[in-house]
Amino acid sequence: MAKFFVYIQSLINQLKLNIMATRSYIGVRNTDGSVDYIYCHFDGYPDHNGQILTEHYADMDRVNALLKLGDLSVLGKFIGEKQDFDKPRISRNWCLAYGRDRGETNVSVKTSDYKELINDQNVDYVYVFDGDYWECSSTYNPERIINLYNSVPTGA
Repeated sequence: MAKFFVYIQSLINQLKLNIMATRSYIGVRNTDGSVDYIYCHFDGYPDHNGQILTEHYADMDRVNALLKLGDLSVLGKFIGEKQDFDKPRISRNWCLAYGRDRGETNVSVKTSDYKELINDQNVDYVYVFDGDYWECSSTYNPERIINLYNSVPTGA
């Protein structure tokens, strides 16, 4: 019986990897309260994107470098280099960007009011860096904001 449950769990994990997306916005708060942000298609939940952001994008220089990539398919621990979008170097933990890696246009940073972002039902989570720490909001419960405190940044 245990083997059956392991098999079912592996099927569920394959479906999550191949079909499902937990979409998010990743941005930085401006002095006027607006947010400059990009879209990220996969793995937007706090245990993944939230952890990567706090551990690897914990200062304004890194956050700005990330936003400069534009919209992402996958957030990686490292910005990385241009790669084949259809054969990404996932093992290197590089970001997979629609513009840099697939040549798409109109994927650069956008600016919006914070309240509009957290009420946008096209994504599941919104991450905003304020210069000191990341905030995470679920668009399903926008009044609840979680502060994700930064650990020491690692890598380049």
